[in-house]
Amino acid sequence: MRVRGFGELEAVVMDRIWDREGATTVREVFDELSEHREMAYTTVMSTMDNLHRKGWLDREKTGKAFRYWPTLTREEHSARLMRNAFHGGGRSDVVLAHFVEQMSAEESASLRAALQRLTPAEDAG
Repeated sequence: MRVRGFGELEAVVMDRIWDREGATTVREVFDELSEHREMAYTTVMSTMDNLHRKGWLDREKTGKAFRYWPTLTREEHSARLMRNAFHGGGRSDVVLAHFVEQMSAEESASLRAALQRLTPAEDAG
């Protein structure tokens, strides 16, 4: 599955990193990916370096290796994509209406719950 804003391998690497808790190394990501596909260690290293240069990953040197972690959570990234689509797709009120029309009952309930959490309660007094 391709995550918008990332190349194919970048999306796979980001998914693996988002699935982990805490920082990870190129070796750890490479070992996991190489179980399912054939690729070179240097390909994963270059991809993670590119993601760092693009601002998607942060890193610190630990011994001879870097430890990487995402600068945004998967959910923050998804929210950013939604915001970009919302503002780049024409009239935002119409875009939002079409988006809501396509929601399942479960998604609609989740949206209502999120809006209720974010909307301050009116003073009773």
